[in-house]
This record gives sequence, C-alpha cells and structure tokens, in this order.
Amino acid sequence: MKTIVVYSSQTGFTQKYAEWLAKELNADTMTIKEAFKKDDSFFDQYDAVIYGGWVSVEKIHKADWFTKHIAAWKNKKLAIFGVGSSPAGYSGVQALLDRSLTAEQKKYAKAFYCEGGFAYEKMSLGTRMLMKAYVAMLKNKKGNTKEETERAEYISHSFDSTDPKYIKPIVAYING
Repeated sequence: MKTIVVYSSQTGFTQKYAEWLAKELNADTMTIKEAFKKDDSFFDQYDAVIYGGWVSVEKIHKADWFTKHIAAWKNKKLAIFGVGSSPAGYSGVQALLDRSLTAEQKKYAKAFYCEGGFAYEKMSLGTRMLMKAYVAMLKNKKGNTKEETERAEYISHSFDSTDPKYIKPIVAYING
C-alpha cells in the first residue's frame, strides 16, 4: 500500500511522529506547506493518506486541508492524528477526536491522538508569552478543578512525552 504522511509541526513533536509512521509504514512524508503547493491529482498515486498536526486551542492545526479532501479520497485509507501536550487520558482528548471529523467524514477516516510535549525554547516569542500567560491564569484561577491544577503544573515547563507506542493504533488501522 503506497502511503503518504503529511504533517504540520511547530516544535518538532508532530514531525517526530510523522517520521516514525513513515518508517513503520514505508511511507513518504511531506510538510503541510509542501502539500498546499501540490495539485490534488498528486495524491492520486497514494492508497493511504495520513495527516498529523499539532493541537492548539482544542483543534488539530491545518486539519481543514485534510478534511476538505475526504469526500474525494473515499477510496483511500484515511487517518488524521493530533499531537498535543495533554496526557492521552486527559478528558479533553476524546472531545478533540470527536470534533476532528464530522459524522460523514468518520465513515471514511479515523482520528487518533499522540502525546507530544512542550518545547518553550522552540516556540516563537509570541506563542511562548501566550502560553506563560495561560499557565499563570490557570494557576491563579479560583476554584480550579484537580485536572486544571495538574494541567497548569504540567505545561509550566518544557517536556517530551513522545513515544512510538502512540503510532501503533494508526499503523494497525492503516494496515487493517
């Protein structure tokens, strides 16, 4: 099965997953910037298309590029994955996956989540400042839930939670 993994990566975590998937599936990789430059017919050569993007504001970055093609790619194996800083068990992860595809799109594609991390040193100054302000807001908020308190501590520093185990469900789906 000829497969391509298209990805958008801000700080390198999504790229890492795209490369792991490409190695495991013997797939091609392409950045979303490159994909935007390709004519739609370029993707005709692929039997499977996987899109991965980083998660921001409870959305998968640039997911609309992938979702707008689903109707035309119904005959392909289709998967989308989001890479976020939240632990896979975080309550918002399932909601993210549920929102990533419409009911119609879910007939043809499947959504996945991979734990990423935080790399403050690789973020733009503006993003870094926004994240620090968000952490401060969470820490100072009155009546925080346990999950909000844990989240604030979790994202207050850089960390890397990437693990190849998170690509196993994607690989199984594509190969299934």
